[in-house]
Amino acid sequence: MSPVNIVNEALKKDLQIIGITDHNATHHGILTKTLAKKVGIYVMMGIEVTTVEEVHCLAYFENEESLSQFQKYIDKHILKVPNNPEKFGHQLIVDEFENIQGQIDWLLINATNLSIDEIENKVHTLDGIFIPAHIDRSAFSLISQLGFVPPALKADAFEISKYGNMNDVVKKFPYLDGKAFISGSDAHFLNDIGFPFTEFKIQSLNFEEIRKAILGHEGRSVKPII
Repeated sequence: MSPVNIVNEALKKDLQIIGITDHNATHHGILTKTLAKKVGIYVMMGIEVTTVEEVHCLAYFENEESLSQFQKYIDKHILKVPNNPEKFGHQLIVDEFENIQGQIDWLLINATNLSIDEIENKVHTLDGIFIPAHIDRSAFSLISQLGFVPPALKADAFEISKYGNMNDVVKKFPYLDGKAFISGSDAHFLNDIGFPFTEFKIQSLNFEEIRKAILGHEGRSVKPII
């Protein structure tokens, strides 16, 4: 799952937008965006954060500065337990030629000490997009961890897992009717990239157009394809 391999797989599967959301880490976002731009793919640089409630949330940022600020924020608040590569694998940072440039020493799958509301507020302070991940999953989701979707949570959209059903979620939580939903592969292996995916109705490939689609502004829209 190196940046160059991810881009090549996305190109092979005719994807026009991909999101890079490693667990509590953003280190490959900029490189992946640079490589993808050369072949006409737009990259949403982001991160998958684990809150203190053990809820997974997606955050996306338009520029390197916001991405970097958010990474510093997460580094300050994550529980820094040393990684054991034999159990959890190496957490490597590589370049475009897959040369190792460094590694993260603490275990990235750990939770932060930040609440979901604190994460949401920080993402929006940095003008990012905030999306609770795979909310219908039986683990590490809003529903599994909290038992409900907080109506006051300022989520830009909600992600449905690859085996989920948006209609079932709305039926159980009627106050989500009319909210935006996306679906993503949550891929940890190359072959999983592209299934499922989200269809964006936008005028051009850029962050603001994607934000408009997620928010349903000016005729833009999103549709999860599961």
